[in-house]
Amino acid sequence: MELIAQLADWSLLVFALLLFVVEVIAYVTGYRLGQRQRANSSGDAEGVGFIVGGILGLLAFVLALTLSYANTRFAERRHATLEEANAIGTAWLRAQAIDHPRGHEIAKRLEEYTRERKRFQQAHRQSAELEESNKRTSNLQAEIWEDMAAISRERTDPIVAALMQALNDTFDMSTAQRFAHEAKYPPQMFWLLIGLALISVSALGYQLGLKGQKTHLLVGILIAVWTAVIVVILDISAPRIGSIRTGTAVYDWTLEGFKVNP
Repeated sequence: MELIAQLADWSLLVFALLLFVVEVIAYVTGYRLGQRQRANSSGDAEGVGFIVGGILGLLAFVLALTLSYANTRFAERRHATLEEANAIGTAWLRAQAIDHPRGHEIAKRLEEYTRERKRFQQAHRQSAELEESNKRTSNLQAEIWEDMAAISRERTDPIVAALMQALNDTFDMSTAQRFAHEAKYPPQMFWLLIGLALISVSALGYQLGLKGQKTHLLVGILIAVWTAVIVVILDISAPRIGSIRTGTAVYDWTLEGFKVNP
């Protein structure tokens, strides 16, 4: 699975072409077996048709299931991004309202923290940038909490408690964000999808070879569509592979809000 991820990370187009070629080979193999069976005996083409129909139906179900799973993971990452940006904005406003020198320091660090969280979103898969972003996030959290602890030792009013809660929520959302990005697409589901796709095109080729039908162009289009759906599923499910990624505009909006409310 890691090899597949590295290939897709390098180029989704190459991965799609490779998958398409493998499916075509499976189809041709099934077609030739069907032709051989047809030459040796009459064969029960009608019975084979029922079986192929069942296999194709199962493939459609698995495609829908895996696409739904991938879309759910993508939605979770987007929701976590929005929630984190909102939490940072709330903490920043409360830090500004607390009327304490350390409160202003917390607000400044939260601005830097927002930029760091944006870099985390944009970091490449398994890169030094990603590791550095996680370390920097932890360091900023420690610095911010040090200021918060100092304020809480001096004051115990509701505004301080509200700021503490807002910072807790902000830090919790960073953990939720990291967990959402670390949640990987189950390899079992991926190999089930790939295996079922190959079995389906092989069975379809066998059926057409048994009947002597040469509809290769239409089958090629069908295989291309299946390949495109599988690639999209991989792209959506992997947070740092491909072009379908969680946007970072909410962090930019948060930073713009800091400038509007100096």
